[in-house]
Amino acid sequence: MVIAPCPVFEVKSTIEIAAPPETVWKNMVSFSDLPEPTEWLFKSGLAYPKRARIEGSGPGAMRYCEFSTGPFVEPIEVWDKPRLLQFRVTASPAPMREWSPYGSVTPKHLHGYMVSKKGQFLLTRLPCNRTRLEGTTWYQHGLLPAQYWRLWSDAIIHHIHLRVLHIRTLSEQPTLQWAR
Repeated sequence: MVIAPCPVFEVKSTIEIAAPPETVWKNMVSFSDLPEPTEWLFKSGLAYPKRARIEGSGPGAMRYCEFSTGPFVEPIEVWDKPRLLQFRVTASPAPMREWSPYGSVTPKHLHGYMVSKKGQFLLTRLPCNRTRLEGTTWYQHGLLPAQYWRLWSDAIIHHIHLRVLHIRTLSEQPTLQWAR
C-alpha cells in the first residue's frame, strides 16, 4: 500500500496599516518582545510568538522567530525591500506545551505532526500613505482526517499571524517631533 504524502496547506492573514511600506518593513523584519498573550488559545499551552530577529540582510540572511516553545529557524529566500520577505522553515519547535502534573513532558505527537514549510510577508503600497500587509504560512500536518484537522490548524495559524501582525501598532506609532 502506498500512502499519499500529506498535503501542503496555506493560511493568509491580511491587515491594513496607516504607514508607508518603508516604515512597515523596518518593523516587520525584526521586532522586540511581544506582551504576554491574553487569548485562551495560547494560555492553554499552544505555542505563540514572542519576538523575531534577523541576522544579516538579503537572501541567505537568517530569521529567528522565537516562540514560547523555542525558535523557528527561517533562512531568507526573497528579500525584496520594501515589498516581499519570503523564507523557508528549516527547524521548528513543538507546537504546544502539554499540561502535566509530572513537569515537562514531550510526547511523540508534538513532533512532526504539524510542520511549517515556508512563510512570507507581502507589502502592497496603498493610497494615502497606507500599506496592505499579508502574512502567509504554508504548512503540513500528519493528522487524519486531514481536512477536518485543517479547520483547527488554519484557525490556530491565523491567531499566530494576528499576534505577529502587531507590526501595525509599531508602524502606526507617531514619531516624536522636537519643537525648535
